[in-house]
Amino acid sequence: MAALLSVVPDTVPLMREPGYGRWEYRDYCDAVEIEVARFVDVVRGVDPAVAVPNCPGWTMAHLVKHHGTSQRRVKYVVRHRSQEPVWAKDVETGLPDDPTEYSAWFAAGAGPLVATLRAADPDAPMWTNGADQHVRYWARRILFEAVVHRADAELALGRRPHIGASTAVDGIDELLTNMPCFPWIAERQRELNRPGETLHLGATEYHGEWMITLHRGGFTWKHEHGPATVAVRGTAGDLLLLSYGRLAPADPRFAITGDDQLLTQWLESSAL
Repeated sequence: MAALLSVVPDTVPLMREPGYGRWEYRDYCDAVEIEVARFVDVVRGVDPAVAVPNCPGWTMAHLVKHHGTSQRRVKYVVRHRSQEPVWAKDVETGLPDDPTEYSAWFAAGAGPLVATLRAADPDAPMWTNGADQHVRYWARRILFEAVVHRADAELALGRRPHIGASTAVDGIDELLTNMPCFPWIAERQRELNRPGETLHLGATEYHGEWMITLHRGGFTWKHEHGPATVAVRGTAGDLLLLSYGRLAPADPRFAITGDDQLLTQWLESSAL
């Protein structure tokens, strides 16, 4: 497996509205295969007791267990085309007792996950915990879980994660699309109480930008340039990690203009 190559080229044209039109379903499946391989490469042989600062209270063992459990859950719901909610506790994972064996356990689950996704009809209706109630949702969702958790592991080891620009742009789209569907996020965002104020994210190396407009009941967003209450510029990959709370606004890789307090409040409300 060519784990260090980008399967989805950064020259893929950017859609101007949210949606799935930029990548084909098979591109998501290929990208999942590559990202889970990268995660294995990062965590293999690492002391499971190493702390993961971006996930307070977690060690590398917790991170690998969580990510491996998630991939087995996705495999299960896609294979069975579940029509009702399925939670991690409902799925047999085969987690070993010894945390030093977790990375091998994770790796053993990667092939079956990718094979299940590739064999599925992306347009088949099914239960999801997001905005799109079709099989294709899960390939996209587990891809960005893989991307972010690989970054968690790399940051814990003092490395600087690299995320391809087109991958990161689609990841921000995916996150903004699904935030309102995650109850714990939607509730926090309703409490922001800054209606009409705006946040703009702009990628420096790729034609990706997002205008987020706050409302009393949540927010709306679109790909748009314009004046905003607060604006942030950085690489698409860094903006994705900022949006997930993996990088702080004070990091020098970001250029921020306007009301930085609004940015802080938004990031606190939207943390996964």
